[in-house]
Amino acid sequence: MFGILSGERIEKVISENVIGRIACCDNGKSYIVPISYGYDGKSIYAHSREGWKISIMRQYPNVCFQVDTMKDMADWESVIMWGKFEELTQEKDKQEALKVLMNRRLPLISSETVKLSPEWPFNIGNEAKIGGILFKIVITQKTGRYEELELEGKEIKLHSHKPGS
Repeated sequence: MFGILSGERIEKVISENVIGRIACCDNGKSYIVPISYGYDGKSIYAHSREGWKISIMRQYPNVCFQVDTMKDMADWESVIMWGKFEELTQEKDKQEALKVLMNRRLPLISSETVKLSPEWPFNIGNEAKIGGILFKIVITQKTGRYEELELEGKEIKLHSHKPGS
């Protein structure tokens, strides 16, 4: 079955994930990149180094953000949000962003670059040492779709596909 996610399911997909894709556009050239994020129910929060993404969003702050959960090709949920990039420069705003980022639930298995410690990955109260850019995307619109396999009364046939066959 294919359908539209309810508002409650949209919030669940956004809240339960930590990786999303931010899309922006620079003079007709689209750019999409995965980022790690936190969510407070109204805005997406993230940290980044200087680069093309930040440069584009400073000039063209209207962005799109996508998050998905995929169990398999017949069982997935996808949320698309539109909003406005805001670079956080005030200490109070940075503190709030760091709280959101630090309070998100992380997967049990992470890479070497993600330290699961009291300072992960930032030490609140010592923002000067963080470096990079803290920003948020103030969400103005959300939509979501899903697909789930309907098994009741149906026979399932599994097929294997071999490349080149």
